[in-house]
Amino acid sequence: MTQPILVTGATGNTGRHVVSGLLAEGVPVRALTRDPTRAGLPEGVEVVAGDTTSPEDVSAAAEGARAAYLVWPGTDAAAEGAAEVVAALGGHVDRVVHLSSTGATEGDGGVWGSVERAVRKSIREWTFIRGGGFAANALAWSDQVHRGVVRAPFGSIRRSVVHERDLAAVAVRALIDDAHVGRAYVATGPEVISQAEQVRVLGEAIGVHARWEEQPLDEARAELAEAVGEDFADQIIGHWSENGDVPEPVSEDVSRVLGRPALTFRDWARDHAADFAPGG
Repeated sequence: MTQPILVTGATGNTGRHVVSGLLAEGVPVRALTRDPTRAGLPEGVEVVAGDTTSPEDVSAAAEGARAAYLVWPGTDAAAEGAAEVVAALGGHVDRVVHLSSTGATEGDGGVWGSVERAVRKSIREWTFIRGGGFAANALAWSDQVHRGVVRAPFGSIRRSVVHERDLAAVAVRALIDDAHVGRAYVATGPEVISQAEQVRVLGEAIGVHARWEEQPLDEARAELAEAVGEDFADQIIGHWSENGDVPEPVSEDVSRVLGRPALTFRDWARDHAADFAPGG
């Protein structure tokens, strides 16, 4: 029997698409998830229980696999335990495709740089997919869009947000094609779009007039601090206060790898319209 590919974060935004993409290629999949009873993954997927941040769980899940898709919790600012987890993977698989971030190349790279360094050290064949803004972050507005107003800061910032289906499609190619070994791809959407414009597009997708209302920074910081902690909230506010006037760059890496244009935010909005409708 062909060795499976291990997918961590298999029930997440990208992980589910990685699973389905590998299955479509005829590749057996082993999915690591904390609660297999609630995974809801396609028939034929080998679902195993475990925590991506546990070296023991990851080692057990990787045994007999030939490659792995690695997602690391982004809020773990210190990347505590990442090196041990990656080393555990390296004890079983030769290839790891890691969903990283463009932040890996900024300063010391933060959590993303730490994980990338661990992968380079322990894994023989690696690929990094450095996402910029994820379109899926717009799900945070889901309880506001159908009411017609999204109240948040930095409505004018212009982002090159990427669809999770594109991230997953690039990951599938890197997992099964040798041509992507040792590459670090920057994955973005094909355009820059302001956050305020994203809200308008989401409204159109569900048939309502939706607009942006700029929120005072002190109020926004307090809400962020409650959700992600004061240090991370300060990082977010500080980053956009300093860089909000500069549009995020658009990369052609997605289209080069996939041989088709990257999906737009409008595509993402249509795919997720149900998430923004009342009761979604």
